[in-house]
Amino acid sequence: MHALRIFGWSLAITAIGVVGAGVIGSPRDAAIVAILAVLEISLSFDNAVINATILRRMNPFWQKLFLTLGVVIAVFGMRLLFPIIIVALTAHIGPVKVFDLALNDSAQYAEKLGDAHPAIAAFGGIFLFMLFLDFLFDTEREVQWIKKLEEPLRRAGQLDVIPTVIGLVALLVVGEAFAGDNTQQVLTAGVAGLATYLGVRGLGEFFEARGVGAEEDDDADDSADAEAAGDAGKSAGTPRSSGPPKLVLATGKAAAFLFLYLEVIDASFSFDGVVGAFAISQNIFVIATGLGIGAMYIRSLTVYLVRRGTLSEYIYLEHGAHYAIGALAIILAISIETEVPEIVTGLVGVAFIGVALVSSILHRRRHADADSDDSAGPIRDDEGEGGQGQPREAVSTPL
Repeated sequence: MHALRIFGWSLAITAIGVVGAGVIGSPRDAAIVAILAVLEISLSFDNAVINATILRRMNPFWQKLFLTLGVVIAVFGMRLLFPIIIVALTAHIGPVKVFDLALNDSAQYAEKLGDAHPAIAAFGGIFLFMLFLDFLFDTEREVQWIKKLEEPLRRAGQLDVIPTVIGLVALLVVGEAFAGDNTQQVLTAGVAGLATYLGVRGLGEFFEARGVGAEEDDDADDSADAEAAGDAGKSAGTPRSSGPPKLVLATGKAAAFLFLYLEVIDASFSFDGVVGAFAISQNIFVIATGLGIGAMYIRSLTVYLVRRGTLSEYIYLEHGAHYAIGALAIILAISIETEVPEIVTGLVGVAFIGVALVSSILHRRRHADADSDDSAGPIRDDEGEGGQGQPREAVSTPL
């Protein structure tokens, strides 16, 4: 029932979208909507994992906003309006004329959107690449999947400027090696993507740090009161409870910028899907409906991962998603001059997530076996014949 509540809106939107496409358009349009939805979900599963790592730092209000207002932005903003804005900027024509092309000359609109692909790939690619680099060089990350690779990079991350320097060098390499005649367009869009990433992430961290600092002051006062109460309880023979520290949730401006950060990440993931969708259909409303349904499922899956605590249970999923992001950034760079099939993009992401999931399951089993062995170890018998403090073997009792 809990899963049904989370995915209920996604199922309802699917029914409305597919049936509406069939009634307003044709059964073929309904089938294309369903195909595009499946395509979006398969391409963006790693997006859901990344979103979950950020969304779990936000309170239930912002999580709900991500499922409501975030869907409107994802469907109408990123899948419908944003391509029009991109075409207007790169083709140097007005947005109204571009919208007219999308309605009345979808073939020419698709051609102009294809011409804008180098800028789209550069913007989204550098944004995702910076997200990947910041994960690799994160000095506070304790869990490591590929330790021989990740540990040296984590230590190097003490120099904060390293990810930005690598990102700029990568952008220059892409501009020279893959851009061809579009070097200026690629470099301009890449710098814009880098600036967007640094700006949105920096503002989010700034306001989050201010909010967390205030909450830590309150927690310190509460801890002092609790410690005093615990000492009093101890003197009275009452045990004091302890537990793991809770994740501090972002609120206010910090949560607002985290929400904006999520939307930009979603935009970066959606670029390849929007462009690739024109290979299946050139009707912008069919494309927006199909990709919008897929985006709705990704959002529901994100909330599901947060509510179920899946990232805590399968500790390498976050690693697999970030490696998939790094691979997607490289694919976007290659796609500036060379067409990369959508199936390749989807399979690369699924492969990283799948291997990370298997590694997480094996890790859980090893720790479960170790805990089982520890629980079956020697037991001290303080009152047995061997005398006080002598170990005796554990005895198994038949069921």
